[in-house]
Amino acid sequence: MDTQRTQLPLYRFFAGLTEYVFHTRLGVVDPPLLSYLAEMLCRFVHVDSIYRIRNLAGRQLREVAEMLAEAEARQGAPQREIHRHIGDFTLFWTGIYPEALAHLRRRAQRDWFIDYCQQGKRSYYIASTLRTAENSQECDVLERLSHDFELCSFGLRQIREEWERQDSDEPPGPRPLLLH
Repeated sequence: MDTQRTQLPLYRFFAGLTEYVFHTRLGVVDPPLLSYLAEMLCRFVHVDSIYRIRNLAGRQLREVAEMLAEAEARQGAPQREIHRHIGDFTLFWTGIYPEALAHLRRRAQRDWFIDYCQQGKRSYYIASTLRTAENSQECDVLERLSHDFELCSFGLRQIREEWERQDSDEPPGPRPLLLH
């Protein structure tokens, strides 16, 4: 983790929400996983980061199907990075903005046939197997994300609800867990 990033107010905001939701509402105490999720939320504040994968010709890839094809054309670290990004991309959309999935799929003809949860789990798993001495800890987190994709997606939905509640006039404090 980038220690400079952890000092940024946006990171602290997302880290606090992530810790609150996962610890209090879901009973998940996993600091490396929660830190990864907070960092992902910070990265994805910028739309350029959401769509940062490019093909070898430099064209921005906006569909998971295109990203998968690009991952298959790569080897080693670039392949791992694309699969990690596919996991992040699918987790972000299924967790933070699930209502946008129908629009994304309508716009992206090939993605209509992709199950974002299954593909996110698969991509995180593949990325976790492309292990080196330098990325071993992150690979452990990616493996947990693969295993607990649905739980993390649900937790991200809870984080969105919490930040929206904080923007409203609702009083602070825990709310009952509502399953949607």
